[in-house]
Amino acid sequence: MARRTPFVARLGADVVGLVVLLICLFPVYWMVSRSFLPRNRIKGESPEVVPLHGTLDNYRTVFDDGSFAKALVTSLSVTLLTVVVALLFAFLAAVAVSRFRFRGRWAFIAVLLVIQMIPAEALFISQYKMLDGMGLLNSVIGLTLVYVAAVLPFTVWTLRSFVEGVPRELEEAAMIDGCSRPQAFFQVTFPLLAPGLIATGVFAFIQAWNEFTLAVVAMTDPEKKTLPVWLVAFTDNRSKGVDWGAIMASSTLITIPVIVFFMIVQHRMVTGLTAGAVKG
Repeated sequence: MARRTPFVARLGADVVGLVVLLICLFPVYWMVSRSFLPRNRIKGESPEVVPLHGTLDNYRTVFDDGSFAKALVTSLSVTLLTVVVALLFAFLAAVAVSRFRFRGRWAFIAVLLVIQMIPAEALFISQYKMLDGMGLLNSVIGLTLVYVAAVLPFTVWTLRSFVEGVPRELEEAAMIDGCSRPQAFFQVTFPLLAPGLIATGVFAFIQAWNEFTLAVVAMTDPEKKTLPVWLVAFTDNRSKGVDWGAIMASSTLITIPVIVFFMIVQHRMVTGLTAGAVKG
């Protein structure tokens, strides 16, 4: 009886995990399956769980006028720039507040928390005027600056905890063996920070990729829309109403870059967890 209890417990945990997984995957399945149905079948009285005899008309609608490709290029440009710039500055700031003692250090850390409490909507007017004054409205650089400012406090705070989790003794041991301080940091400490860089990079990527309100304010030119803003066009068709099929097809396409990014990051995250092993 005592031997059977762990098996029953594991089986119950597996069943609960499977149920949770199915619940999480069902909205994704529903989105993808609806993207292959015409509008009259999407709005039918009896929902079709399995989309038999589907169609690609919704995807043709998405690609018809070429606006999807323009929005995709804009979103990718802004998102990748945001991730690179945010990680660079957040990494330098996290190292500074974790490895050095200077006046105003705790005040800087407190300011990071306070900034996170400010609603983004409270900054729209000032951000718009700032970008307008700098001539950066409807530009990738302007929107990237706004996104970096939005994600930087959280990325600094997250990376700070990772840097502090790496013992200083590792760097000191490398310096005793003949490394300079920069060499000790980049050869010993930096590989151990790979999981933290990946985690904060994932956060910055998702926030920049899915962000809507700031993009509406900064990108007023129809040719410079990001994907979330471009997607609204399918909800504003006065003659046809909301085109749910095109929305589902567009949403499916928008998730593909995120999935690809996670597939790349997942491998590097696991590699980073074991890259800094200490030799005996």
